[in-house]
Amino acid sequence: MRLFREKEWLFSLLLISLVLWLIFLGNSPLRDWDEGTVAQIAREIWRAPLGSMHWLYPTLGAEPYYNKPPLMHLLIAWTYSIGGVNEWTTRLPGAVLTALGVPLLYLVGCLLFNESLPALFAALVYLTMLPVVRHGRLAMLDGATITFFLLLLFCLLKARQNRRYALGVGFCLGLITLIKGMIVLPLGTIACLFLIADRQFALLKSPYLLVGIFFGNAPAIAWFFAQWQHYGENFFQVNFQAQTFNRLTQSVEGHKGPLWYYLIEIIKYSFPWLLFFPGGFYLAWKKSQTSWSRLIIIGTIVYLGTISLMRTKLPWYVMPVYPFLALAIGAKLSEIWQYGHFKVRTLTIFLAIISIAGLGGCVYFFIKKEAILIVMSIVLAISMGIAAWLVKQRDRNFIPVLFSGMYLVLALLMSSQSWIWELNEAFPVKPVAELIRANVSPRTQIYTSFAYNRPSLDFYSDCKVTAVTVPILQKMLSNKSYLLLDNEALQQINLTGSKIIGAANGFTLIIKN
Repeated sequence: MRLFREKEWLFSLLLISLVLWLIFLGNSPLRDWDEGTVAQIAREIWRAPLGSMHWLYPTLGAEPYYNKPPLMHLLIAWTYSIGGVNEWTTRLPGAVLTALGVPLLYLVGCLLFNESLPALFAALVYLTMLPVVRHGRLAMLDGATITFFLLLLFCLLKARQNRRYALGVGFCLGLITLIKGMIVLPLGTIACLFLIADRQFALLKSPYLLVGIFFGNAPAIAWFFAQWQHYGENFFQVNFQAQTFNRLTQSVEGHKGPLWYYLIEIIKYSFPWLLFFPGGFYLAWKKSQTSWSRLIIIGTIVYLGTISLMRTKLPWYVMPVYPFLALAIGAKLSEIWQYGHFKVRTLTIFLAIISIAGLGGCVYFFIKKEAILIVMSIVLAISMGIAAWLVKQRDRNFIPVLFSGMYLVLALLMSSQSWIWELNEAFPVKPVAELIRANVSPRTQIYTSFAYNRPSLDFYSDCKVTAVTVPILQKMLSNKSYLLLDNEALQQINLTGSKIIGAANGFTLIIKN
């Protein structure tokens, strides 16, 4: 009977996860930097002649791409071969893999807690966390990385009863490496420390684990060796030094922040579930003799500590900490559900504040005339208001109200074109890209007066658009060059002998006659 219920929950979690991650997946353009870059690499793999080694030696703009292994790019190239090149096929592999993390977390929770209720709550918390849903829908590497790490934890926990599952641990480590390279080091360290803390010393020496690590990591090691053989020292200087270890000691490309940068990120985007994390972490600390508490404490402290000490700071680096937060919150919600122990006044106040914020958002989006976001704000205000009232009544049913309310809020947000708010940071690329594609041959070099390069513009225009200064642009007119100028640069540059091809979105495309 219990097994039947678990299968029902697994199927239900998978279904609602896929709906949330796939709904209107292609309704917004690809964003800079990650999505545009990933899509370009995948398209170049897809375009390569059948039987070529391009899948092994990926390129970006016909130049060697050393940054990350190509597993995700290969999956996207495969979807291109089936459904064409578009936003939906670009995001599909990462979205599906991230959605699979929800039922996987449920399975991990069942093994950790040895009961289904906290596991179910943890999975539902993970499902309704904004950063997890949003970044998982983007053509990025983080959601898939977390899912393979959850699969690793599942194999690790199952191996306590059946050593054969330890084979899967090694293969998951290899998959993580082929997705995102050296992030395997902190995640592998967490798994190892958990085994030690859980006194699973026999498992550490298991032949199945050792064989799994050897064969599971063989493809990743072979890929790194192939790059070294093909590119020589340049590969190691870029992949290991510039793109990996320099991020520990330097703020690469100006991406920096204080020690508490990721705590701020968690606080900004984890409500309302963050209200339950202090209680969940304290509960784990009190029950530190249990497996679930050890994993939560080790995972949260080791991973959050590692990325906080790194000099390079990027918002999505914090993503792998969310499963640990979800497990802690799931444990706390389960305790509340069973015993009714929670701080009524504090919860009521915070939920009421969120409800009021929803009403404020409703007014704001009404002014902006964004209908879906108006409905989203109304749902947020109503659900948080009902939850606050139930908390005040000491009614544990505020928990399912929070889950259903947050799910609807996220579904409405993902149905809008505002879930990628970074697109508002610069000009929309599609009209400019259409101008370029209509007048310039694919893979042509173009120079622009815009402040920085935009991989999404390169992808949509199918050309290399490089940002340079105005004096250099002026010199470009001495040769046959394509220039993409904004209005300010257009006034500064002498266009004598040049031809204006067209204009779009505040940019003018020019060529030397």
